[in-house]
Amino acid sequence: MEKLPVENVGGSVEEAIKGEYTLDVATILKEGWQITLKSRMAINLGLFTCLMIGMLVSMLVSSQLGGIEVAIQDQKSATLLNIIVTLVVYPFIVGVEMMGIFHSVGLKTRPKLVFGFLKRGSWVAVSALLTSTLVTIGLTLFYLPGIFLAVALSLALPLVVEKNMSPIKAISVSIQATRFQWFKIFAIYLILALAVLISALPVVIAGESELSFIAIAFFLFCLAYIVPLFYNVKGILYREIFGLQVQTSADQTKTINDTFSA
Repeated sequence: MEKLPVENVGGSVEEAIKGEYTLDVATILKEGWQITLKSRMAINLGLFTCLMIGMLVSMLVSSQLGGIEVAIQDQKSATLLNIIVTLVVYPFIVGVEMMGIFHSVGLKTRPKLVFGFLKRGSWVAVSALLTSTLVTIGLTLFYLPGIFLAVALSLALPLVVEKNMSPIKAISVSIQATRFQWFKIFAIYLILALAVLISALPVVIAGESELSFIAIAFFLFCLAYIVPLFYNVKGILYREIFGLQVQTSADQTKTINDTFSA
């Protein structure tokens, strides 16, 4: 069978670790929004699947720890529960992150892509645990190191599955590359976080009044756009910084879903 030609889109790892890339905050957000208007359903359904898996794992594990209330109140049990959920859920969440990356190069995806990277699941799980541990340690050190690491490591997981890097290599490359444009990446994430906070204001203002239901509905409606926007923006950032290789064909949609679906 003849192999399809492969095209490199965006940056490259070699250029990224040298800082040879540029980012424009407004342009990235605008492109992310345009992509989201066409692709939000796949990401939302994918995240809903991850949420269901996370809830199931939490219930099963907490039942072995004496119940969810006991597990949350006991620090050791809560830590163990968090570690297990992280290890189990992130191999599925990375599928959502890859949706954003594929969307950034014009490829359509399906919700079942969350099951598409389980072959690299063990590496993804280790990477997620390492990055979350580093961020947590950083946050205990006057917050600033944690904030820096949260931004610098935000693109580490896709490197594990898209570039086939080891967890340590992905973490190292992510920090090396993002440090050059850290403030712009932080600004993008900050704008998205502020959008969530603004969307939540009606809920706070309404409190327990009769308008609370409308406020909550409005908040969920906003999240249905903001959350996919977040992953699509991350996809654009990954494309611009590290680039990715895609097979070019007359039917790119079929190629991506057949290649990465479970």
